[in-house]
Amino acid sequence: MVDDGKRTLDDVIEGADIFLGCSGPKVLTQEMVKKMARAPMILALANPEPEILPPLAKEVRPDAIICTGRSDYPNQVNNVLCFPFIFRGALDVGATAINEEMKLAAVRAIAELAHAEQSEVVASAYGDQDLSFGPEYIIPKPFDPRLIVKIAPAVAKAAMESGVATRPIADFDVYIDKLTEFVYKTNLFMKPIFSQARKAPKRVVLPEGEEARVLHATQELVTLGLAKPILIGRPNVIEMRIQKLGLQIKAGVDFEIVNNESDPRFKEYWTEYFQIMKRRGVTQEQAQRALISNPTVIGAIMVQRGEADAMICGTVGDYHEHFSVVKNVFGYRDGVHTAGAMNALLLPSGNTFIADTYVNDEPDAEELAEITLMAAETVRRFGIEPRVALLSHSNFGSSDCPSSSKMRQALELVRERAPELMIDGEMHGDAALVEAIRNDRMPDSPLKGSANILVMPNMEAARISYNLLRVSSSEGVTVGPVLMGVAKPVHVLTPIASVRRIVNMVALAVVEAQTNRCNSFLTLTLTLNIQGKRFSCNILVKFITEFANNKKISI
Repeated sequence: MVDDGKRTLDDVIEGADIFLGCSGPKVLTQEMVKKMARAPMILALANPEPEILPPLAKEVRPDAIICTGRSDYPNQVNNVLCFPFIFRGALDVGATAINEEMKLAAVRAIAELAHAEQSEVVASAYGDQDLSFGPEYIIPKPFDPRLIVKIAPAVAKAAMESGVATRPIADFDVYIDKLTEFVYKTNLFMKPIFSQARKAPKRVVLPEGEEARVLHATQELVTLGLAKPILIGRPNVIEMRIQKLGLQIKAGVDFEIVNNESDPRFKEYWTEYFQIMKRRGVTQEQAQRALISNPTVIGAIMVQRGEADAMICGTVGDYHEHFSVVKNVFGYRDGVHTAGAMNALLLPSGNTFIADTYVNDEPDAEELAEITLMAAETVRRFGIEPRVALLSHSNFGSSDCPSSSKMRQALELVRERAPELMIDGEMHGDAALVEAIRNDRMPDSPLKGSANILVMPNMEAARISYNLLRVSSSEGVTVGPVLMGVAKPVHVLTPIASVRRIVNMVALAVVEAQTNRCNSFLTLTLTLNIQGKRFSCNILVKFITEFANNKKISI
């Protein structure tokens, strides 16, 4: 070994590519940083004050890439980035040790995530900061929710491949789905919808295509293979925001853009819109202005013309303005005379659906019956057997006021049309959710267990109940609003909709478009007599010409 006589940091720093320190404050000086190689990497990890503060290093070397252990500077190096997820992957395969292969797998997963598109959770927390890969962002943020989904499986695989796993994972897709439940609490609830949507993704138009949440959702939809997004907006604005958000989607490859300022189809669009609205006081000039000023009109006409299969709107603006466009362009599905909105709350005690949260101010008995039947049909799509309670201030006939009377009338109508449906009412909220309370008042109630669909007497009661439960009990974990009764697969969201809620509702719209649920299916109720016992069941039958002509069809 040759003694080169270099004894201090200042002696050896010249030409260095990397400085790695975990010592104390002010160990690295500006003069030393000046001597380092081009674009040096400085890992000044002493806490609470690093070896050199990033502003001082940048002052003399603007090309430096700097990491510290502090959250108030870019590129925070923190144990929380890896330790919890290394342990998670190791424990899930029963690893007998944490070896170098597992550590390297974690490092590579973190590096891959740094190159990935920006997480909407991190983006909302850091506002306008540029969080795309570069000198100021070479490490993911410590609370990026995707860390567990990326690192734990990588560590588990490395443990299996290096021979230290005692419980190998047979199906990593299932394992990753399970981990995703820690990130998105709606994941398990939406699983049957996502699985079906992936089988045949449909074209879904998103009128608020310039919105950051919509762009994040588009990235998710493309990554998960759930839909073929169509964004309405100005191409230059969309491209600029994709770059700013660090997303990895490309117009013309991953999604389509409809330019809301100059699409060549606009004359055809406003002409068709005018034909729909001309008997409702809309002139040709007003139809043209509506198309230019309201992207929801563009999206609705695209669905009506078959240029898109479904639409999700409402992330900007008033719910009822969007719904008005939807109702005017599409109308109601066959056999239905009203629409309704339902929200799902993922509560600790179970999933609860509330209707009608957005459409009808004071529905009558007939409308309530239709809303109830549509709600039950929608809940079945999630693989859940509906148990319906019609709520009122009255408890099983204790009041004869108009509000409680219409709930009793609605119950009679529902039982006539769907005798197999588990439903009862009118009742108090506690009786709906607690079987013992209900049985004390109505021992022979056909409703068993806790009701999972709560049909309210009016929108006021529905909205108040939903928002109270959303804030106090569900930690904000909700799905919807699900729009029911419209002739096309369309849903109107609200301005508070998260990225995940947009993704969830797009997936639901895709499944509805796949089955053409809105227009071409009828639900038949059959009553079977098996060994002296009566059973009722629903069969979904496609309404085809042969059926309409009373010809024989096979079921």
